[in-house]
Parts: sequence; C-alpha cells; structure tokens
Amino acid sequence: MTGGTLDGTAARETYGSVLRRLAAAQKPAARSAPAYSRFVNRRLGRYLTAWAYRAGLTPNGVTAISAAWTFAALILLVVFPPSWLLGIGVALMLLIGYAFDSADGQLSRLTGRSSPAGEWLDHMVDATKVVSMPLALGLGLYLHDAVPVAWLVVPLVSAVISSVLFFGMILTEQLRRQHGRVSLAADAPGRPSWLRAVLVLPMDYGVLCLSFVLLGWLPGFLVLYTLIVLATTLFLFAAAVTWFRELRSEGGRP
Repeated sequence: MTGGTLDGTAARETYGSVLRRLAAAQKPAARSAPAYSRFVNRRLGRYLTAWAYRAGLTPNGVTAISAAWTFAALILLVVFPPSWLLGIGVALMLLIGYAFDSADGQLSRLTGRSSPAGEWLDHMVDATKVVSMPLALGLGLYLHDAVPVAWLVVPLVSAVISSVLFFGMILTEQLRRQHGRVSLAADAPGRPSWLRAVLVLPMDYGVLCLSFVLLGWLPGFLVLYTLIVLATTLFLFAAAVTWFRELRSEGGRP
C-alpha cells in the first residue's frame, strides 16, 4: 500500500464493474477466519473498496479511515458512561472501522499498489487497536464507577491475551512462509472450513464489536465480555501449542 492519489480512470469505471473485478481479485480466506470476518466483513469491505477506488483513495488512506472510526469509538467509551445509545453507537463505529480494515487490503490488490510500508502500517494500526479496546473499556468503566473494581481485571487480561494472540498469528505466518509451508491464509484444496468459521466465532473481532450493543444492559454485557475473553484465552493456549509443534517439526533444537 502506498500514499498518493489514484488516476482519474477509477472514477469513470462503474461501481458494478469495480465490484466484479474485486470478486475476481479476492485472495483465499484464512483457514482460521471466523464466520463474521469471513462471510460478512469481507463482503462489506468489498463494497467499501469499490467506493474508495472510484473516489480515488489510496490503501493507506483507507487504513487511516479505519483507524479514525475505531479510535473515535474508543474515545467515546472512555468519555461517556455506559448506556444503550453509547453501546449501539460504539458497536456501529467499530464495525465500520473493521469493514474499512478489510477494504485497505482489497484496494491494494485491486490497484496493485501493495507495499511493505502499507502492510506495516496496517499491522501497526491493528496491533494498537487490539490493545487499546480493552484498556479503553476498562478505563471508561472505572472513571464512571460502573463496575466493581475487581472486574477490571477482565479487560486487563484481554489486553494481554489479544496482544499475544495477534503477535503469535503474525509471527507464525511469517515463519511458515520462511520455511516454505502453506500459508495460513490458504485453505486446503477441497476442504470446507465453514464449521471452523462458526466454532471460532467467540474469537471473532466482529462479534466483539457487536457485543457492545449490550452496553446498556451492563450485567449482560459483563457476562458476555467475560465469556469472550475466556474463550479467547483458551483458544490462545490451544493455538500456541499447535503452532509450536508445527514449527518444531521444521527441525532445530526444541
């Protein structure tokens, strides 16, 4: 992904034509991609990509839009006390940010403007996001005296688990590529992955965003959020064992 502006031919191409080209340029969905991310967010991102392409935006510009929606939502979490209005607004803003997060990569493939700098920027924004969300939630609940102090351990644990999981996924992907293994982004030929996509829904970032709709019913939200954090923690430990065994099979000292 690079900066700058796209040429004027993009604006002359019809929206439907861009969507058709996007469908043909889609990369395989990650085998580990949960259902919302795979079946909903990628499609939303495709529509936003077509709009961004015709508007002359660059992939880095789309990344910036994604970050703006996401961090604006997190600021609202800190500033305002929990309510139905806040929860619905935050959920929508986070989901819009997530859709744009899918769009930047699709736009880079559509335009052929992918670059190491753009990929770095995308990952840096994501890494900041996964840590900032639970911290913003915990800080907001603390400032507005909305929950027992003991419960604030949950978002703190979430910040650690989310950060380690994100790093582990990125590192494992790079090491697999380095050793010539099949990329995590590629599905095994003929192997359906819809069941896995449903089973890992609790770890889906889109589901986490949707959970904020319940912020107006705080007891229900706290239970749901705690369950999501617990499921993500268990997934991390299971994934870490699997990743280590896979990489150990490549040789070298244990």
